[in-house]
Amino acid sequence: MTPLFPGGTSISDLAVYDWECADGVHGGTPHLHTVSTEAYVVTAGRGEVHTLSAAGFARDRLEAGTVLWFSPGTIHRLVNEDGLRLVVIMQNAGLPEAGDAVLTFPAEILRDRDAYLAAATLPAEGSEDERAAAARARRDLAVTGFRQLLHDVGERGGQALADFHRLAAAIVQPRAAAWAELWNETVAAETERTREQLVAVADGDPSHLGQATVVRTMPRPGQRAFGMCGRLRTWTTLPATPACARTTQRRTTQRPPWTRRTTQRRTTQRRTIVVRARGGKVTAPSRTGTEPREASASVR
Repeated sequence: MTPLFPGGTSISDLAVYDWECADGVHGGTPHLHTVSTEAYVVTAGRGEVHTLSAAGFARDRLEAGTVLWFSPGTIHRLVNEDGLRLVVIMQNAGLPEAGDAVLTFPAEILRDRDAYLAAATLPAEGSEDERAAAARARRDLAVTGFRQLLHDVGERGGQALADFHRLAAAIVQPRAAAWAELWNETVAAETERTREQLVAVADGDPSHLGQATVVRTMPRPGQRAFGMCGRLRTWTTLPATPACARTTQRRTTQRPPWTRRTTQRRTTQRRTIVVRARGGKVTAPSRTGTEPREASASVR
């Protein structure tokens, strides 16, 4: 089995949308995650993340080197001021991809699960421009709902946010059983392996170390996907290569010609010298192994 990415997390390279919204801000789609913590490692550009949680509304600056994360239930909106790029780290690998997020559509859409799914789902086919237009329309609808929610929180306080959380939970409730199964097969199983390894180390048993492996990846081919906050690049794992094959290939490709000649010369020098008498003198094979050479000792 291929080991999970450390901590049972998943990563993606995100280029935040630079499309302008109705409020003059450029950026992504406001949403929350229902069961997964999300982290940002900013790699380039400048911008902000706007969050809404039980602690209230906040703006945090983002620039290269910034690291920030937030727990489930935090509504977040990425703002792109100048080429904002992030590495996004998601807890519970597989669950965000299975629909863990809920977008901040207006309340009338959130109350109708079918209407929500229709508005949130992007077309699987179509031209690049058509899919971009659908992603942008989805983003704009969520921004409208986010601005309404901010107004409601200002009017009704925490109860408005609690109402949104209740609607969000209702949207994802039918998926919870499948999520639990997926989580048990991946993240929970990986955690249990760590528990077993801790017991083994305490008992002085290092056998699991002999099962070590290296997971290699490559970027998924094709255009970046249209995500909620921007264009996403993810990675796919490469087939495992047997260790013996990698060793053989490395030795074949990295060994320069002069090394092979040196090895051959040293092998020749290590030949056993067979001393034989010839014409009253002791002779032995030369270093080249072809012509005899005269030995310093004489035959008695």
